[in-house]
Amino acid sequence: MASAREELSETAPLLAAEYQSRTRTHPLPAQSVPAPYSGYGTADWLRALVQSTHAEAAAAAPPRWWLLVQGWLAACVVGVATALVAFVVDVSVETVSDWKSGRCAAGRFWQNRRACCALDGDMCQQWKPWTVDFSRAYLIYVVLALAFGAFASALSLTTRHDLVVAQPELDSLSPRHGQQQQQQQQQQQQQQQQQQTVVVKTMYMATGSGIPEIKSVLSGFDIPHLLSFKVMVVKSVGAVFAVATAMCLGKEGPFVHIATCIGHLVATHLPQYADNAMRMREMLSIACSAGLSVAFGAPIGGVLFSYEEISTYFPRRVLWRAFLCSLVAAAVLKQLDPTGTGKLVLFETNYGVDYDVAHYAVFILLGLCGGVFGGVFCYANGLWSRTFRQIALIKNSPVLEVCVVVLVTALLQYPNPLIRETGDKVMEQLLVDCNDMDEAWICAAEAAGAHGKGSYYAWLISGTLVKLVLTIITFGCKVPSGVIIPALDAGALFGRMVGQLVPDISPGIFAMVGSAAFLAGVCRMTVSLAVIMFELTGEVKYIPPFMVAILTAKWVADYISADGVYDVAQTLVGHPFLDSEQAVEKLREHNRTRAPLRAEALLSRSHRANGLTLRVTAERQVEVAHLRSKLAEVRENHIWEPGFILVNESGICCGYVSGDDLRTIVAAIDKDAMAEQGGVVNLATDEFAALIDTSPVCVSAMAPVEHAVEMFGKLGVANVAVVAEDSSRFVGLVTRKDLLRFLDSLV
Repeated sequence: MASAREELSETAPLLAAEYQSRTRTHPLPAQSVPAPYSGYGTADWLRALVQSTHAEAAAAAPPRWWLLVQGWLAACVVGVATALVAFVVDVSVETVSDWKSGRCAAGRFWQNRRACCALDGDMCQQWKPWTVDFSRAYLIYVVLALAFGAFASALSLTTRHDLVVAQPELDSLSPRHGQQQQQQQQQQQQQQQQQQTVVVKTMYMATGSGIPEIKSVLSGFDIPHLLSFKVMVVKSVGAVFAVATAMCLGKEGPFVHIATCIGHLVATHLPQYADNAMRMREMLSIACSAGLSVAFGAPIGGVLFSYEEISTYFPRRVLWRAFLCSLVAAAVLKQLDPTGTGKLVLFETNYGVDYDVAHYAVFILLGLCGGVFGGVFCYANGLWSRTFRQIALIKNSPVLEVCVVVLVTALLQYPNPLIRETGDKVMEQLLVDCNDMDEAWICAAEAAGAHGKGSYYAWLISGTLVKLVLTIITFGCKVPSGVIIPALDAGALFGRMVGQLVPDISPGIFAMVGSAAFLAGVCRMTVSLAVIMFELTGEVKYIPPFMVAILTAKWVADYISADGVYDVAQTLVGHPFLDSEQAVEKLREHNRTRAPLRAEALLSRSHRANGLTLRVTAERQVEVAHLRSKLAEVRENHIWEPGFILVNESGICCGYVSGDDLRTIVAAIDKDAMAEQGGVVNLATDEFAALIDTSPVCVSAMAPVEHAVEMFGKLGVANVAVVAEDSSRFVGLVTRKDLLRFLDSLV
């Protein structure tokens, strides 16, 4: 069966309007149109809720107290496992990164510099640099960084999977009458399939931060292989070598993805989660909080991050269990002590001075600059992905792109001692508070006279610009990467530079506030970011400056670029995601210049009433031959979505059954020989009642599209039946994918 395939890169926007133009080179049959998002499964939250209730009420179900305890125990297991993985990754990152400058003598090459010098104090004799010559050290640094980057990228590419994102969508599922007619139609279908275009998207599951993909999953879509054990292992190892290159990326995004993989692996062994899409996503939301908790030692911030930035559905029971999971992860990581400080706070500060009211003007200035940085970054990164990464050589050679970025990064960063190390070490030295007893070189540079500070100012200015440019071209490379640490670094560099102009106060304070402002501009986080910054630094009294800078940065960045970095990335990778507020705003803009849209406009040609109905009697009896015919149509056309609507003799909608459940029903009939070819089966029996939705969500064909948007967004349903306004007859079925396609097509 020949079919033309058109491949899209991982950063190609998947807009419905583009499918028509991009598939013209392979003509489609007249009754087919490209259907975006075909390879993504869809979860039905409302149906999952009903299923969980029925499962708990079943006679063979475990006691309710045990089901509740399972959730709490699973949260603890996820927290412990995430902390263990984070410990290994943190120690490995520090070790591999230190290899770029030297090694530990006495046969302890596996130790990083901190562990090697633990017994020697400041005068470390065990750590041996590769060379004392600057040029040779520079060369070794660049070569090893290139090797680490190439390995991280090549390893990440082993998680490649091809996902069908658009395939021909037939007008309807045509019934079969007679073997001769069936053979003729099969021959016609084979001829048509030779002309059909299937758009395949190549994805590398272990690359990037993983947060845009997780947002799609938590919103009710399934991305195959995203949360597998292999992806978790590859992402962990890849993150070690990617971060060790000192590229402008962090490990906080990969940690969130890794924790979500762990949550998925744990949940698959618990039937109440494995068999229920809603419960599974609750566990994934819980795991997300543990990922950020171990990334920054911020357990409360991790919970708020999962709530504010990632999750679509976050009830109170998820909040409580996420709190426990995040707590366990942070507590275990503190005991493991990967940093060797024995403290959970990653960048502990104690400036010993307070700010005045006049300093709020500086905090607002930092917020303005952070907003400009974030807005420019989001716009430029999207532009870079749509232009440079679409060049054939770069598009077909992801490792080459990584090597180029690593080479440029190493060449630009090594001469500047402020940004030579990995992102967390850069942040640590920029937040230092200089006093008389402090021997940090950055303090010596700031204590020099006006003439001696020239090179130091140059390092701060160039470091800020280099971080901005390199972060733009780095985020989106085919390696595990996060954007939070680079944004913090750029903000700290700029804040430290501004702090040189403010007398009688530590410049580290402005570095701290500047980092929060720049990150707010990039990610558009607010509440969770303020708490994360407090937990990162341990400074309670600087929460008001954090809040002022964060809000200012968000307002300015929103004015420049409407979407944050994760929304931009989600648009670029083309994963389905329904934001009800943005959808309603888009419809409002459309209605200002054109006639209001009605729900009937959402119906695709293949999802109209013809071919999507099962005829049943008032007692929900249906002919076995009719069931088998519908199942044959589904199998032949490989269309398991959207399912079938049960209609009575008057055409009134009276139930819904999915394609998978229809297969289960027919298999049960065939297995038990319940009915002959000409017999009937009662779908209202206890055996089949759990598979039939007797009250599907319906909307009038003449209702505003906003009604359907709110139904999908608030109820979490996978599909909505459209009925005639005057007679309530079934007109067609709208899926969540149909709604997204429709919204994508609006100009």
